[in-house]
Amino acid sequence: MALSDFGKVGVLMGGTSSEREISLKSGKAVLGALKGAGVNAVGIDIKSEDIKQLSGIFISARLDCAFIALHGRFGEDGQVQKILEDVNIPYTGSGVSASRLAMDKIASLKVLGENGLTIPAWEALGKNDYPLSGDIKVDLKFPLVIKPANHGSSIGLSIIDNAQALRKACDLAFEYDQRIVIQEYIKGRELTVGVLDEQPLPVIEIITKNAYFDFQAKYQSALTEYIVPAKLDEQLSKKIQLDGLSAHKALGCFGCSRADMILSPDGLVYLLEVNTIPGMTATSLLPKAAKATGMDFSDLCLRLLSLAYEKAKV
Repeated sequence: MALSDFGKVGVLMGGTSSEREISLKSGKAVLGALKGAGVNAVGIDIKSEDIKQLSGIFISARLDCAFIALHGRFGEDGQVQKILEDVNIPYTGSGVSASRLAMDKIASLKVLGENGLTIPAWEALGKNDYPLSGDIKVDLKFPLVIKPANHGSSIGLSIIDNAQALRKACDLAFEYDQRIVIQEYIKGRELTVGVLDEQPLPVIEIITKNAYFDFQAKYQSALTEYIVPAKLDEQLSKKIQLDGLSAHKALGCFGCSRADMILSPDGLVYLLEVNTIPGMTATSLLPKAAKATGMDFSDLCLRLLSLAYEKAKV
């Protein structure tokens, strides 16, 4: 597409979730890249979840397309996508159903497992079923990962080694959601693979000085090293890429996604989760993978916009 064909693009950022500050960083980076490329782009800071109010904002802004840089609830879970569809504005990334499914770790784990992908053993726990006293019973082996069912950026996540730490970890996760996921912790090499336009990007290995790739490690670059492409056997690398693409397709994703994985010491590749709106900051993983193929950040943003228009024509 020619730059003039993009029309007026609204970069949606901020939002009301716990990932607001991360979203603002992504949005500002995207806005700068689009403007630098000559696109008529404006930033729209989302500060409400009111459907009527947002519909009015999008219509009055006379947007031809929306670039969604919202992370977390309301941005990644299909809600803002539904509003944009209702006012007939094309948007980047996955549609309503896929966004909702991928954001819900409980629902997406079921789908991924049903599609033959290797996932850690897991259980779900709802706040209504959470015992206020006594032992919390889980049929899983320690160590465990505890996390909210509908959050990203490792917010509310804990890794625990024993039953004594279970309640504190569950309490933290329940601060962010009414449902939580309890998974067996898989020790191994942390990997991620992005998908762009139905093609897997190079695998990235994440090496952090922290105990695991937590919120601090994700957003403080001095704590983390990224190997792009990951130093893996070619056959294994292709298998990981295919797993990422299979997860993308199983959840019905469109445009781009990023699958987080663990390579265990015995060579098994465990798929942890899929992100439909990966981070778009200087330290974000999808732009790093795209750069390894020769696509700079500006080109990546333009490609995602082009895909938004292609999806609208279907």
